[in-house]
Amino acid sequence: MSRPGPRLIPLEAREVPLGGLRAMSVQRVLPYRDLPTIGAWCFVDRFGPQRVTMRVDPHPHTGLQTVTWPLTGRIRHRDTLGVDTVLDVGQLNLMTSGDGVAHSEYSLGSEDELLDALQLWVALPDASRRGAPAFETHADLPSVSLPASQGDDAVVTVVMGTFAHVTSPATTHTPLVGAQVALTAGTIVDLPLDPAWEHGIVHVDGDVTVADGETPLPARGLLYLGDGRDGISVTAATDATVFFLGGEPFAEDLVMWWNFIGRTHEDIATARDDWEAHSERFGEVAGHGDTRIPAPPLPGVRLTPRRRRAWDETP
Repeated sequence: MSRPGPRLIPLEAREVPLGGLRAMSVQRVLPYRDLPTIGAWCFVDRFGPQRVTMRVDPHPHTGLQTVTWPLTGRIRHRDTLGVDTVLDVGQLNLMTSGDGVAHSEYSLGSEDELLDALQLWVALPDASRRGAPAFETHADLPSVSLPASQGDDAVVTVVMGTFAHVTSPATTHTPLVGAQVALTAGTIVDLPLDPAWEHGIVHVDGDVTVADGETPLPARGLLYLGDGRDGISVTAATDATVFFLGGEPFAEDLVMWWNFIGRTHEDIATARDDWEAHSERFGEVAGHGDTRIPAPPLPGVRLTPRRRRAWDETP
């Protein structure tokens, strides 16, 4: 795999209507055209802030981990492992699909409420993607203080992987990092980076610039940093929050379609057939009866891995 080198590429969020979400859409920043992954991170959505009754009925996953990080509101998660739990702000839900799992996500109550959350996917490597499904919740995640060169120190919550020698208890299958960084107005801090990894910064809120204040973080978007740096400065003009992600470049080809990640068209077609056939591979989510999200039809072309564009072009 070729190395991108240091980059400062802004990726604007795009609005995507989401099937199964009642009157709800998401802002998606990854995958982004010809940038399918940052490390093993292969999907970044934000839903909210919006007042909505969230009803995501049972649907399947293969070959990935779902990382749910609420910013406002509470989310009820139920899955085919028998888990039934309510996720609060500051807590992590991590579901590892392995070869197949299904789950639902609902807001609490029957009235619209204010919800806001990040949901991210991590691609599983070949060594893990055929394994058994698993689920974990982490309510007590470690944090680290980053010394500021100006203003107050930044507070970093390590959600996944390792940051500044602090490691989350959440299970990972490839070297990576996912961390929330809270900044106060007037703060300038340096984020430490592993030069062998690629990284990105997702905007959550506030007015933030990167690289000595030269590059603004796109509102609700992502700034791709490439690799080859050991640090980068972040400046907050207002109180702000960002989500920092990165990892060792993911060398395996990925075929992504709907809620499935595989390596070939046949992987995806088989998973879709198994879901539609109510196969034991995915099981049933208790409490929903026969209600589930049907798989859309496959496109009329053969699914192939998404490739990165040459690094001398902007994604």
